[in-house]
Amino acid sequence: MTGIISVLIQSLILSIMALGVYITYKILDFPDMTADGSFSLGGAVIAVSLAGGMSPIVGTILAFTCGLIAGLITGILHIKYKITNLLSGILVMGMLYSINLGIMGKSNMPLFTYQNLFNSKLSPLILAVAFAVACKVILDLFLKTGLGYTLKGVGDNPQMIKSLGVNINIIKTLGLMISNGLIALSGGLFAQFQGFSDVNMGIGTLVLGIASIIIGISLFKKVVAIKATTAIIIGTFIYQFTIYLALNFGLVSADNLKLITSVVIVLCLTIGNSSVFTKKREKARQIEKRGVADVAN
Repeated sequence: MTGIISVLIQSLILSIMALGVYITYKILDFPDMTADGSFSLGGAVIAVSLAGGMSPIVGTILAFTCGLIAGLITGILHIKYKITNLLSGILVMGMLYSINLGIMGKSNMPLFTYQNLFNSKLSPLILAVAFAVACKVILDLFLKTGLGYTLKGVGDNPQMIKSLGVNINIIKTLGLMISNGLIALSGGLFAQFQGFSDVNMGIGTLVLGIASIIIGISLFKKVVAIKATTAIIIGTFIYQFTIYLALNFGLVSADNLKLITSVVIVLCLTIGNSSVFTKKREKARQIEKRGVADVAN
């Protein structure tokens, strides 16, 4: 039972990261490799903050802020210096590896002896639920604002938004900042939960986030009552629990973990593309597009 609760908490924390990846991967159509570095950045910042006697709340906010800066740098490289979106993310990810090493001063930093959010009097599960729900609700509210609709419009049809006099470069940079801020926040929370920060803890973050998005949205994309952000959180649960059950019941070995993950994603894509669910998502997308046009006018 303890193992299941642990996976549940971990899924909630990682769902925040998946929401961040959703902004770049699905909304902006921007393959942002910065994610792997931003996740580790959040862990590195919270580790140094706690070691320096800083409040875990302040340290967590600082981790989020550093993630915003990482996204800003990626945006500047892509927009100002005309570096391709993929390469700009890879460059910042490489920079962050050295930066994270410099922040911590070593590759691994234990946090067991420091007071943090997950070893306080609050229940770790309740705390994880609070963070995940808060991030989901705030993101949903933001995407319903004029700026949120513009962000969606830039991803769907940048030329149309540009023709309406909107500076799409600023909007792209804003999306990258929010995305990496959420990813770094998730990294900071994850480091506190697992009790240590490692410079390599972000490896595979982007793949994990995309897998959660594909699983969630593929299963529920035709169910209009379930929002995309909710589907992503559910997708993160499915992804994490599939791995947990497969390993603990001896269905697969650690060597075959990537194989079983790929099979799960393929199955979810197949189910999501079938006619099992009610076909109303396309109507919802049309409403969103009309909302973008209304805001622009």
